[in-house]
Amino acid sequence: MKKSHLPRRIAAGIALGVLVGWACHHFAGSEQNAKEIASYFSMITDIFLRMIKMIIAPLVFATLVGGIASMGSSKSVGRIGARAMLWFVTASVVSLLIGMGLVNLFQPGAGLNLVAAPHAATAAVDTGGFTVKAFISHVFPRSIAEAMANNEILQIVVFSLFFGFALAAVKRAGFTRITETVDELAKVMFRITDYVMAFAPLGVFAAMASAITTQGLGLLVDYGKLVGEFYIGILLLWGVLFAVGYGFLGRSVFTLGKLIREPVLLAFSTASSESAYPKTMEALEQFGSPKKVSSFVLPLGYSFNLDGSMMYQAFAIIFIAQAYNIDLSFTQQLLILLTLMITSKGMAGVARASVVVVAATLPMFNLPEAGLLLIIGIDQFLDMARTATNVVGNSIATAVVSRSEPEEGGEAHPARSASVGTHAATQAEPTVQGA
Repeated sequence: MKKSHLPRRIAAGIALGVLVGWACHHFAGSEQNAKEIASYFSMITDIFLRMIKMIIAPLVFATLVGGIASMGSSKSVGRIGARAMLWFVTASVVSLLIGMGLVNLFQPGAGLNLVAAPHAATAAVDTGGFTVKAFISHVFPRSIAEAMANNEILQIVVFSLFFGFALAAVKRAGFTRITETVDELAKVMFRITDYVMAFAPLGVFAAMASAITTQGLGLLVDYGKLVGEFYIGILLLWGVLFAVGYGFLGRSVFTLGKLIREPVLLAFSTASSESAYPKTMEALEQFGSPKKVSSFVLPLGYSFNLDGSMMYQAFAIIFIAQAYNIDLSFTQQLLILLTLMITSKGMAGVARASVVVVAATLPMFNLPEAGLLLIIGIDQFLDMARTATNVVGNSIATAVVSRSEPEEGGEAHPARSASVGTHAATQAEPTVQGA
């Protein structure tokens, strides 16, 4: 119930934050008074940021370990997993490059001219000690307890990878108790994340009120610019996904597009990939994907193939850097891309997971964490688009991996040619009409 009301509550928080921020900005009398008023709103936003941070370490560990341990052991699963991961990695790189390219082209944060805290601004431009060697060395943890205590997300991911593969090995030997415990831990963390996100309307209200108190309503123009340019990027990404899908599936990719209309619309309206999962699985079965493939690749994709989220994260981080007039070199942006490739994995099924990833990534590159509050104020509108895109990307990925499997009597495999794909479309269409 809380989830269904969250979009409306966030919208109300945005509207109220704009109204209160405008009033405070208008009646503050001076810039100093406006900053003083905004500092009280910042207390609320600081608490919300702390709550987001507290869930990062256990959430990454539980979801990533659980995803790896669920891969199975047979040759078929290994082959399917390898093909799926190849697609996921390629799609992630493309999504990040599109997002990073467009945000550098459009420069949506260039006009904000925000000022970070003095120490943060100094750290942001002091990149003398930031080298590839130091970055790679820092990835590997000395202690998992230390990594979790300090929220060192990459170090947690490295440990989780080792733990997950080791757990998969003992799971094949019949030892499943730890696997079940990890799965239960993931469920608990999902619930805690829901609790934290219940405070999102309050955090959004405070973020909007604080920003507009100091900056005025002119800030909304930049928000509208960001949303519009992000949706342009989403449409471009959809075009790339369907174009590549056409290369593998032929004309039947358009049939797939029709079949997934309902889950995509559901994901867009609720901003929840989980709500679209059953309908997506059903649509893939109607399309002809073998259940043994779709039941493995689709859940795996929910953890490792978040195309819309990847593009959003690139947009968000570079936007924050631009808003604070922090110039990121090409090398730094490539390192951010690499970091997002790793930190975003295993975060599906979590409300506002991309916000958590952005929150974890900002301090790695000494970017102002307060910049997250600029994004979270409009995150609902961005979340709707990226969630729908995640569903589209996972559906196409599952269909392509299914088509690449050797024939085992399934109808989907022979449809590699455009003519057979058209035949599949005529068979699947009545199912859509009757749905």
